Amino acid sequence: MSSTSAERPDGARDRDGAGRARNARPRDGLGRPLPYGAEGVPRQPEGVVRTPGETVAEAQALLDAGRPFHAHEVFEDAWKSGPDAERTLWRGLAQLAVGLTHAARGNATGGARLLRRGAGAVTRWTAESGVRDPHGMDMAGLTAWARELAAAVEDGTAGAVDAAARAPRLRGRA
Repeated sequence: MSSTSAERPDGARDRDGAGRARNARPRDGLGRPLPYGAEGVPRQPEGVVRTPGETVAEAQALLDAGRPFHAHEVFEDAWKSGPDAERTLWRGLAQLAVGLTHAARGNATGGARLLRRGAGAVTRWTAESGVRDPHGMDMAGLTAWARELAAAVEDGTAGAVDAAARAPRLRGRA
């Protein structure tokens, strides 16, 4: 019997404490599953409730470390646990992180599409909410970064995308 992504070598299925299916395979820095037993990077715990400031700081540290997939999980926690009025903001930021993930994995089409979708979401949220730079984040700089990277990935000028080197500054340049 061959093992699938949700199956362990012993044939059992990965389950969490509540019996929900979970993929417990180790992952690399870009979130790609590795074989069971391989050395992966630490996974982000799911369902963590953070303050907006903690979310931004943790996501930035992960982006700086070249781990945008993991930053996406931090933004996803904020989108699921934060106030309804900010769901679109956090979901858009998660899309930006996944867009960088895909670009770094070499998926130009998916990367560009998600970068643009995320930029559109945070732009719409900013316009509708009237909040220009929520939680100290530089929305204009972030959306410009996403659109520029999307274009460079699509036209090939980005080359191989190094996630850490191409990571955005959520709160602008220091």
